[in-house]
Amino acid sequence: MTPMPQTDSATTPTSSSAAPLTPRPWTVVLTACAGQFLVVLDVSVVNVALPSMRSDLGLSAAGLQWVISAYAIAFAGFMLLGGRAADLYGRKAMFLLGLGLFTAASVAGGLAQEGWQLVAGRAVQGLGAALLSPATLTLVTGAVPAGSARTRAIATWTAVGAAGGAAGGFVGGLLVDLLSWRWVLLVNVPVGVVVLAGAVLWLRESRTGTGRRLDLPGAVLVTAGLATLAYGIVQTEAAGWTDPETLLTLLGGLGLLAVFVAVEARTAAPLMPLKLFRTRAVSAANVGILLCGSSSFGMWFFMTTYAQSVLDYTPLRAGLALVPSSLSVVLGSKLAPRLMPAVGARNLAVAGALVGAAGFAWQSTMTAEGGFLTTILGPGILMMGGIGLATTPLATLATSSAAPGDAGLVSGLVNTSRTMGGALGIAVLTTLATAVSGPAASSAGLTAGYAAAFRVSTAVLVGAALLMLVWLPKRTPGVRSRAW
Repeated sequence: MTPMPQTDSATTPTSSSAAPLTPRPWTVVLTACAGQFLVVLDVSVVNVALPSMRSDLGLSAAGLQWVISAYAIAFAGFMLLGGRAADLYGRKAMFLLGLGLFTAASVAGGLAQEGWQLVAGRAVQGLGAALLSPATLTLVTGAVPAGSARTRAIATWTAVGAAGGAAGGFVGGLLVDLLSWRWVLLVNVPVGVVVLAGAVLWLRESRTGTGRRLDLPGAVLVTAGLATLAYGIVQTEAAGWTDPETLLTLLGGLGLLAVFVAVEARTAAPLMPLKLFRTRAVSAANVGILLCGSSSFGMWFFMTTYAQSVLDYTPLRAGLALVPSSLSVVLGSKLAPRLMPAVGARNLAVAGALVGAAGFAWQSTMTAEGGFLTTILGPGILMMGGIGLATTPLATLATSSAAPGDAGLVSGLVNTSRTMGGALGIAVLTTLATAVSGPAASSAGLTAGYAAAFRVSTAVLVGAALLMLVWLPKRTPGVRSRAW
């Protein structure tokens, strides 16, 4: 593959006019990763605050579900649009717009006096996150020349994103115990303001779509399709997979996406050039990311619930118990760039998936009387360490294979694959766990349901490893580069 030219970067001005000195790559990576941490953190940080939200705002069970779903649907639905907008209108511009929306919505949600206000704030947060998140990965890959240095930068982005999702339970529990549920949203405000200031100072504008127009029909179709599909997936948790309304919603989302593909095949300047999927690295890596996401998102959900509902941990203690798992995914992500030159991106992704599968298999032996060392610490380290080892080479393969004009779009595709995989995984695994647990939902029943979910996750990761072994290219795209 032809490496991405160094002229397409977050540090490249959009014109030849005089401009300030190029910022150091580490400042760009730091700023972009801080933005990514915020948006991933908010996927899970509100979970432990839900009971307090319900009692304070008088939310119904359905309303409580929408506090989670509104964010997830907007996040997944607008992600590809956000990625293409970054290419056309500027990565820095979309970063600032997305983070500004996200921060303002955090204020609105944190100060909400009615349930609908909280849900609306969460939806706008998701929209801001969808504009922001693709820009973060594009800024990271553009700030550093292709090769080992870019791989390390992507590893940092992967680790920070994974840590954001992992830290949600701990941060949420800490804020709820010490302050109130409102601070799981309001804490974004001071952090968001600091990151916005850093972005204004350190990021330089870049775009590759000068003269091109946004494919409006494609944007409407893919956004509506992804949002409808995400809505159908989250509805399965309450209504089940066989509910007629759920099935109609899922089929409607798939139908809209099918129409989107047909329109894109005939559009001169499509939102999503279908030729992207003829690149093995892009297609196979995104499928691998989707499958890894479907397992890892479910892991955090089930382990947090298991610790609190079965082992009687407090929210804060449950969050602390998962800190080693959080650190292991960071370690795995940062170790990956050192291993890739020796074993290759494909082999490392396969090995990481198998390590993760071993952890999930161990976790599936959990009991209602389990101890910390054998039912949380040991399997958690293997599960998330493996996911960290697998995700970095997959993200590297996908983004390094993109043409400069499609960098933002591919970044949006990577994020969409991870988000949709996580939503799909949680929906399927929760349905399975509930079916196994039965109506009594005793500690033993809950544990049996969770164990069944971990067995399925094991099979998914083994299947992902086999698929990647066959489908991923053997060589890592990129060139040698200096460290940063």
